[in-house]
Amino acid sequence: NCNGLEPKLLIYDKGIKCYGWIGDKKKCTEVVIPEGVTSVGASAFSYCSNLTSVIIPESVTSIGASAFDGCKSLTSIKIPESLTSIGYAAFLECTSLTSINIPESVTSIGKDACWGCSNLEIVIDNSKKNVKVGADAFKNCKSVTWLKD
Repeated sequence: NCNGLEPKLLIYDKGIKCYGWIGDKKKCTEVVIPEGVTSVGASAFSYCSNLTSVIIPESVTSIGASAFDGCKSLTSIKIPESLTSIGYAAFLECTSLTSINIPESVTSIGKDACWGCSNLEIVIDNSKKNVKVGADAFKNCKSVTWLKD
């Protein structure tokens, strides 16, 4: 149990960057990222295999590379309207995710972002027609729907 310390969410950089989870990753089951945090760091919650839900506040503008990579139990995540970028392999092999709505504020989706999310139905609001998508971002996903005007 990490020298008697309870595992916890770490906030770095004057409270604006969520660095991730320390301690026993099996105890990481639900995450509520505090309001005011602007970014979820690279590999912040990677391989938190028991993580089922994540609440991301409207203050977050970026999700880092591999932030939720391998979170096979993750069933629920709401992408805030403030988000502008989703990093490389951010949700790689999140096989329990069934739906994600990506708002029009997102302009960058990294390579392999949702690769292998076999049950995932993705809806992307591309009303502004300015979303850059990396290679294989949605490979092996259940479906991808683009909303345009």
